[in-house]
Amino acid sequence: MSLRRTLLALTLVTGSAFFSAPSRGQDNYEIQVYAYDTVEPGHTMVELHSNFTIDGSKTVQNGLLPTNHAEHETIEITHGFTDWFETGFYIFTSERSGQGVQWVGDHIRPRVRIPKEWHWPVGLSLSNELGYQRRKFATDTWTWEMRPIIDQQIGRWYWAFNPTFDKSFHGESVHQGFVFSPNLKFSYDFTKKISGGFEYYGSVGPATDFSPIDQQQHQIFPTIDLNLSPNWEVNFGLGVGLTRSTDHLIAKMILGYRFNF
Repeated sequence: MSLRRTLLALTLVTGSAFFSAPSRGQDNYEIQVYAYDTVEPGHTMVELHSNFTIDGSKTVQNGLLPTNHAEHETIEITHGFTDWFETGFYIFTSERSGQGVQWVGDHIRPRVRIPKEWHWPVGLSLSNELGYQRRKFATDTWTWEMRPIIDQQIGRWYWAFNPTFDKSFHGESVHQGFVFSPNLKFSYDFTKKISGGFEYYGSVGPATDFSPIDQQQHQIFPTIDLNLSPNWEVNFGLGVGLTRSTDHLIAKMILGYRFNF
């Protein structure tokens, strides 16, 4: 095995094993279960994540603005540098009646993957996301997300698992260490262009001491993916919160396009 392969494998496998500890979810800005593949070298993927909270919190809680009827628009720009490395950049915004459009924060996300020529039975990649969000939108302002990504296509069936681990560097959750957020996707290709299934998003608290169930976050999203062309990405769904700590109803859509630059 070459040095490059050895370093990649060690980074992915040891990183996944070492940080097995917990997450705060995606806070309704970027609701997505990642696939393992990265953007091709010399290409740039631009995505718009549009999430509308139909039924959420209605009062200021712990200094956080209400989420009810909030429209969250996130711009994600990802560039592929090699066949195993990409970097993404996020701009988060929020709009709600009486508040106007507000900047929430920015994140940067480098990601490495196992190259396809290795012919592994599953796809495996590792994403690290570091960024800032304003205090009135999040109790933790500086955070790090470490997300191992595992997926597999079996005939018409597809599954992906993102056992996500978050750590706060500044905010109320600093003392919790890593927080665990399991994210999962199952889908079925009804045709070559239409896939349907469901996505699950959770946040259960510190890995060494899970939070009580009523303080955990659990959401189920029935979703549709449209495979219009290799350049387009279209995903939409309607999510239902399963605990009182989770927004009860959220509509989401992802629209993305790959540019040759």
